[in-house]
Amino acid sequence: MKIAILNSSPDHPVNAWLEKWMEKTKANHEVNLYRSKSELQEGDILFLISCSEIISKDDRDKFKKTLVIHASDLPNGRGWSPHIWELINGARELTLTLLEAEDTVDSGDIWKKVKIAVPKIALYYEINELVFDAEIGLMDYAVENFSSVRPTKQLKGDATYWPKRTPKDSELNIQKTLDEQFDLIRVCDSERFPAFFYKDGKKFILKIEKINE
Repeated sequence: MKIAILNSSPDHPVNAWLEKWMEKTKANHEVNLYRSKSELQEGDILFLISCSEIISKDDRDKFKKTLVIHASDLPNGRGWSPHIWELINGARELTLTLLEAEDTVDSGDIWKKVKIAVPKIALYYEINELVFDAEIGLMDYAVENFSSVRPTKQLKGDATYWPKRTPKDSELNIQKTLDEQFDLIRVCDSERFPAFFYKDGKKFILKIEKINE
């Protein structure tokens, strides 16, 4: 098969997983990674992995199937960064959904769901490993079952939505304890989206790292 991956950011941590997957998959299929939809050519599968561009029907029609992996139990949790919101709100388990891309975001037919447990003291880089490993597993499933999968439609009336996260959502409240805000602190990427707080008119960044003693 001819497989394309569209990932908008070369700095996104998922790229290390994508590169390994491509090397493995190239033994049996043609696989290419693109940064912009303008680069896309025709093929069998287009995977949208951490893609920030709007992919129109014309773009999707270049492929037999265009697939997205969304980190929520769809139709619950449509929108941006669903697993981050869920962990901040106390979730200890995440669901990842492999689905077909449509004009309405996160509304396509579902191919498969997987659940992953997230330890309560897992930090952002450990959470990434769990999520990205599961994403790779879903990509394998899509390739291996491309000709036989029977997608299921989402129930239209059951959808819930998360808003897009902004830097403001990583702000800590210095009047609260670290324990009270630990779920927020642990999902904040210390390099790309660190937690922060204000004290006496100055902004401070808080970075977190786990030490094994």
